[in-house]
Amino acid sequence: MASSPVAQRPADRLPGAKRLPSSAIALLLLAAVGCSIILSVSIGQIGIPFGHSLRILLHQITGLQTGHASVINDELLVDVIWQIRLPRVLLAAIAGIGLALCGSVMQAAVQNPLADPFILGISSGSSLGATFAIMVGFGFGGWLGEFGVASWAFVGALGATALVLGLASIGGKSSAVKLVLAGTVINAVCGAMSNFIIYFAKNAEGIRSVTFWTMGSLASAQWASLPLIAAVVLVALLYFLLQSRILNAMLMGEEAAVTLGVNLVFYRRLYMVLSAVVTGFLVASCGIIGFVGLIVPHIVRGFAGSDHKRLIPAAALFGALFMIWTDVAARTVIPNGELPIGILTSLFGAPIFMYMLLKKRYGFGG
Repeated sequence: MASSPVAQRPADRLPGAKRLPSSAIALLLLAAVGCSIILSVSIGQIGIPFGHSLRILLHQITGLQTGHASVINDELLVDVIWQIRLPRVLLAAIAGIGLALCGSVMQAAVQNPLADPFILGISSGSSLGATFAIMVGFGFGGWLGEFGVASWAFVGALGATALVLGLASIGGKSSAVKLVLAGTVINAVCGAMSNFIIYFAKNAEGIRSVTFWTMGSLASAQWASLPLIAAVVLVALLYFLLQSRILNAMLMGEEAAVTLGVNLVFYRRLYMVLSAVVTGFLVASCGIIGFVGLIVPHIVRGFAGSDHKRLIPAAALFGALFMIWTDVAARTVIPNGELPIGILTSLFGAPIFMYMLLKKRYGFGG
């Protein structure tokens, strides 16, 4: 019922409609992501020729043998590429897709170009859950074994989302402004509670673990954990691709969306919960990685426009591309060491965030 009036809206009236075809943009970004995956597994503390990486990947995936057999039989090279780097690169791509997707959806849902999971408190809720599990111990989650911290991070994301939705609903129906304000409050509260736990726990090893967690890292990537997180992100991506008309209607404002028959309160809550689920899985897998959901959608709007039918697939692929190369920088910028990826994304994101705040007529047009 809600989608029919929106479906009648001419596509060329949306910002960015008269641009490159969405299929062309998607194909270019998809090719860039594919090439980046192969290139990135060749880059690291141990440099591996691109040709060797390509032969090893081809052999591992298809069983075909090309070139000299010594390359694909080199156990060191195979382990570095297949067991260490490729799972990490794939997790980076998945995280980039999920964070960019959540950022695009949240910015439309709350009609605020500065919204993302980090700013609306979802990431802070995950951080609080992880901090609780690490610093207090697994007294409440020991039965989860090695998944204790990840599970509490996921619970924290859902809990923060529930608090944001509940706080925004006090005194009547929730609105875009109330959601943003509620997210800011929950973000501050979760951050304060995390610091409170850290201060009184007096656990030096735990403090190091929490610090590493809150800065984000892809070092724990494993083949066994990839299918679940990939499935969650893929399902969310497919769902929101089908919601482009509703998301476009949200950008038109409260009154216009209601006139078109879109139940903004219902869809805002639904999108927030789904975004919290995706963010919870991502934070549980790689910690807090801020600003990706904020800056990627804005960069993509510059060449794809604001129509979510074009924006969502382009933002997802560009998010993967951004995260792949940010991770390459994180593991190569320090010799014989690794810089937490959240530091780099914040260094990239903060100046863009400031630019958007200072730009007088910034909106959703890119």
